[in-house]
Amino acid sequence: MKIRFKLFAGLTELLPPTRKSNVVELEVEDGTSVQQMIDLYRIPPRNAHLVLLNGLYIAPAERPASRLSEGDELAIWPPVAGG
Repeated sequence: MKIRFKLFAGLTELLPPTRKSNVVELEVEDGTSVQQMIDLYRIPPRNAHLVLLNGLYIAPAERPASRLSEGDELAIWPPVAGG
């Protein structure tokens, strides 16, 4: 199944080098969880600060049970600070 996967800020470096932006369309297995995507892309837990599935926040405890479906959009932000 196809999903859209977005990484923001410094996390974009974890995407394939052939990408043209911070968004990639991926083919993933049915039943893949949000946590499996975080693990697959080697995103350290402390850097998966804000995780949205189709615009809805997924808390850390919910990520293993949150399954992706065809056409979903998964977006992940690291913690950010400004001044």
